[in-house]
Amino acid sequence: MKNTSVTEHSFRPSLAPLFDPRAIAIYGASSDPTKIGGRPLDFLKKSGFDGPLYPINPKSPEIQGLPAYPSIAALPGPADLAIVAVPAPAVVAALEDCAAHGVRGAVVLSAGFAEVGGAGAVWQAEISALAARSGMRVVGPNCMGLINVRRRLLGTFTPSAAGFGLVPGSISLVSQSGAFGGYCLSLIRQRQLGLNYWITTGNQSDVDFADCVAFFAEDEETRVIAGYLEAATDKDRLFRALALARARGKRVVVLKVGRSEAGAQATASHTASLAGSDAVYEGVFQQFGVFRARSIDEFFDIAYAASSSAPLPRGKRLGVLTVSGGVGALMADVAEEAGLDMPPMPEEAQQRLKTLVPFCGPRNPVDMTAQLVNDLTLFGRNFEIMLAEGGYDLIVAFLSSVGQVKDLSVILLDQLKAILQRHPDRTIITVMLATPEVHRLFNEAGAMLFDEPTRAIRAAGALVHFGQSFGLAEQEDAPPPLPAAALPPPRQEVNEIEAKAVLASAGIPVVREHLAADEEAAARLAGEIGYPVVLKIASPDIAHKSEIGGVIVGLRDEARLREGFNALITRARQAAPRARLEGVVVAQMAGPGVETILGVVRDPVFGAVVMFGLGGIFVEVFKDVAFRAAPFGVATARAMIAETRGRALLEGVRGQPPADIEALAQAMAALSVYAARHADAIESIDINPLLVLPRGQGVLALDALIVPRAAGQA
Repeated sequence: MKNTSVTEHSFRPSLAPLFDPRAIAIYGASSDPTKIGGRPLDFLKKSGFDGPLYPINPKSPEIQGLPAYPSIAALPGPADLAIVAVPAPAVVAALEDCAAHGVRGAVVLSAGFAEVGGAGAVWQAEISALAARSGMRVVGPNCMGLINVRRRLLGTFTPSAAGFGLVPGSISLVSQSGAFGGYCLSLIRQRQLGLNYWITTGNQSDVDFADCVAFFAEDEETRVIAGYLEAATDKDRLFRALALARARGKRVVVLKVGRSEAGAQATASHTASLAGSDAVYEGVFQQFGVFRARSIDEFFDIAYAASSSAPLPRGKRLGVLTVSGGVGALMADVAEEAGLDMPPMPEEAQQRLKTLVPFCGPRNPVDMTAQLVNDLTLFGRNFEIMLAEGGYDLIVAFLSSVGQVKDLSVILLDQLKAILQRHPDRTIITVMLATPEVHRLFNEAGAMLFDEPTRAIRAAGALVHFGQSFGLAEQEDAPPPLPAAALPPPRQEVNEIEAKAVLASAGIPVVREHLAADEEAAARLAGEIGYPVVLKIASPDIAHKSEIGGVIVGLRDEARLREGFNALITRARQAAPRARLEGVVVAQMAGPGVETILGVVRDPVFGAVVMFGLGGIFVEVFKDVAFRAAPFGVATARAMIAETRGRALLEGVRGQPPADIEALAQAMAALSVYAARHADAIESIDINPLLVLPRGQGVLALDALIVPRAAGQA
């Protein structure tokens, strides 16, 4: 999805004064380095921040060996950044002083605001208004601050920052949770990952998650944007930030918590019952190429792998080189879960591998056995054959515990350096238990090193994800125009014929059908359409007709049609005596095809969201669906189809012809445009089933439900 219109003007004032200040003022500075007001000053002094530090505390002339000042007005020079650690009732006044004296950024560590309600919520609203009015960027309140590793700027009170111990690198991290951010900082130090920026956003009175993503996206030193997200606060700002990150080639990995499902309108709409908040976030992440980590270990594994200078894989063909056949089989299992392909080595190449080790396993995984320990040159020679003849996009090599011996590791590393130099376009990951020194040597050489094979495979899958995402980003994917004759959504619930008329006007093909008020009209209409026909009960109060036996298919003559008409009316009156019955729909009997479901639901954060999956009665059971925020183009629709396991049915199985996937993608894009245009008027739309006919024959909406959004509905 090409994003060429995203510019810095889409966002609010830059966060540069926060991360790159010339001088820092500390409000509420304390002489006690264990207190919240004392810890940032202590950290900044010991870390070696290269600018002036101005403690502000009217009760003391000196704090931690530095001159202290009663107010910001008394400072001997300007301050770009203020770290605020005064009691909550005094925060607004402190920030007003900052804004009045040219401070361009503030970090409010103080708690007691919207998280406690009452007066705190009022104070927080005043902070938001002040930031908007003055242009001063405010982090927090109730946050743990920020870090710029290269400037040795520790604007935080988390104990995780004590002693600095951070390695400059290309990962920038934003966390909505302060405690989690502090935990991440400890893990970053423990793993010796290269860190650029770190920030926790707290209550987000001004600076939010999306602002940080956008700032990191523009930063030349940032390769990876790692984020902990609880909930998005502004759809448009988040979308612009993620689009900017993708356009700038940043690898974004997110740990999103909260998998609860929203049950709004679940009884009326399949789509709404499936569109839990987590499912929609999943779709948005896919839409913008974000990799969603499922655990903290995976979060940091992916961040580490994505920060490597290695090229992203061009495809998903994986080669595995191993000293253990059992571990190789385990890696192959995980590779399948990660969506990677493991084609075998060509026959001639297998023979060449067997000349090196006659008892090796030469297919893929390539098992060079423990013979490696006797002849370390097998490592490089096996690698060369796999890269030159296997056609693999990436290779993961498992070497057991060789990394515990430095001398052996250095020999292998020298071979690996030569391999990387000869094949700069390939992605290579090594897996072995290694000492900290060996880890350092590999990382300094730009060679990815993991100590657990399945984690390495999942990291490889993430790198393939990024490569494919950036490839998709290069495609033109403009949403199609909305037809000029498109009808507005109904203001109240309507029967399926009226619903399909609306959808047809929006560019979605529908089946030929008419509403019959009585038996005679049904017989006449069936004759005009031509047998065989389908009969369906027509009522705006019966959402799922199949559940009451409200659909009869394959009626081939007038006698069966009359019998079916009366049967439907009787069933409807028995099952739903209070339902409004408008008659029976007489429809053409569509030919064979694949039943899918296409729907729209209004998400409270992301607005109109489109869902796709296999149709029929089992959609809510298997939940094999994909979501995207509307609007989008045909390329995004194709990606949605490809995500579902049911795509195999569309591609043709057991002698069935391939379905018209292109027509399906066009219908999905058309629906997304209509949904986006009328997002405030639609609660949900179900097209179930949308029949996908054989390739070249198009699609047909066989049934449809539109649930309008009630006037004044929040």
